Amino acid sequence: MPSEVFHRDVWFGGHVQGVGFRASVLHVARAFEVTGKVGNLVDGRVFLQVEGTEREVQDFVAEVRRQLAFYIRDVEVRDFWGRPCFTDFTMR
Repeated sequence: MPSEVFHRDVWFGGHVQGVGFRASVLHVARAFEVTGKVGNLVDGRVFLQVEGTEREVQDFVAEVRRQLAFYIRDVEVRDFWGRPCFTDFTMR
């Protein structure tokens, strides 16, 4: 396991709760070599934490945004490098 990996935290706003958004993100994640988690926030947004190689994370998030564009109205992103935090990709 690498000592540092690329991390991206993403906050999705719009009509993203109650529409299968998290399950769809989980499904997309299976096609990429990423780990992390996706969950609902009390303010109505969905929070995604993902890690892996920079390219794989970028491609994964781009695919999520492409497939779920109908539901997304705004996106906040924070990128950083750090120690791996996850061993798989989960939905909470």
